[in-house]
Amino acid sequence: MSKKQEIISAAREIIYSKGFQATSIKDILMAAEIGKGQFYHYFSSKYDLGLAVVESIVHEYQTELISNILQSDNTPVNKLNMMLDRTLTFHTEVKNKSGCPIGNLAIEMSEHDETFRVKIQHLFECWIGAIETTLNEMVEQGLLDSFDTKKDAQAIVAMIEGGILLMKNQQNVNFLSDIIEVIRKQFNLE
Repeated sequence: MSKKQEIISAAREIIYSKGFQATSIKDILMAAEIGKGQFYHYFSSKYDLGLAVVESIVHEYQTELISNILQSDNTPVNKLNMMLDRTLTFHTEVKNKSGCPIGNLAIEMSEHDETFRVKIQHLFECWIGAIETTLNEMVEQGLLDSFDTKKDAQAIVAMIEGGILLMKNQQNVNFLSDIIEVIRKQFNLE
């Protein structure tokens, strides 16, 4: 991993737990074990680094969630179950229930910065679109009755993100697992 990637990775962890605005350059320097000169060699500002963190998260979601799961050759039911399993596994393995990395940034930054908002919006649109395509496959195969798979896809993402928000607030992963159970029942994934 390059030094620039190490800085992005360290900043990503801090921003995930503290939020972007509460994260200081000093926090990043300490976590990445670098000095100011090295930081400013790679990034012009905390804002510049913040955008790199968002791009890193977006790339990870695009690869691991959308390409590797929702656009895979698996059956549509398996794809949706794999997505839900990945979500639950991630949040079960994290010690402190800090929420969704991209959801947290959406809540914190969307009303304050248009560039952050647009980058995050694009990811949500891709995620919803990939779920919509998967739901359309289920409809075509007679596995699901749906009048509007786009709205259903939006509802799935909203339910997942809402479950993560409740889990974060209550510090209890059962809120998320209950939501995932409802999604599985509602969309015939069991």
